[in-house]
Amino acid sequence: MLKRFLLVSVLLVPVAAWAFIKPLRVLSPELAGVLCATDTLCTDDPLRFEAAKILYEESLAFVESTVGKIKQRPLVIFCATEACYRSFGSGRSTADTIGTIGIVISPRGWEPHYIRHEMIHHLQQERIGALRIWLITPSWFTEGMAYSLSKDPRMNLAEPFKQYRAKFEEWHEGVGQGRLWAEASRL
Repeated sequence: MLKRFLLVSVLLVPVAAWAFIKPLRVLSPELAGVLCATDTLCTDDPLRFEAAKILYEESLAFVESTVGKIKQRPLVIFCATEACYRSFGSGRSTADTIGTIGIVISPRGWEPHYIRHEMIHHLQQERIGALRIWLITPSWFTEGMAYSLSKDPRMNLAEPFKQYRAKFEEWHEGVGQGRLWAEASRL
């Protein structure tokens, strides 16, 4: 009886997690119906691989040259359809970063500042830790940094994001780029 229970648990728990915890689908995006051209670039529209690749490479270069070196290149799934985006558990947002596992971009997010924004979140989680970002680090820092340092061109962000960006920029001016990560770990 115990062996049967363990066998069923070993088989059903991953299937249940895959079905009900949609962000985990980033671990095996092909099973969610997207095609991966590389181990870091996937899309549901193969005709747009080249556009996705350019956005990825330019955004990565920008973040590494202005914010900090990324240790592990993130997997980015570029969804050309809302159905693809929703299949990863995403909804109204334009993009989502799932820890250091991956980034999912909606059809509305195929713009450089959105990709840079999410790569900054990936970098934050590498440097500070995903759990610490989620539990301790203030939102004004995580979101304000991503909006500010991604060079998001929108001046009139919805609140509280406009306020977060202003607070981060004031804080960043005080600590300077050279002490950014040391000071960030103290927040």
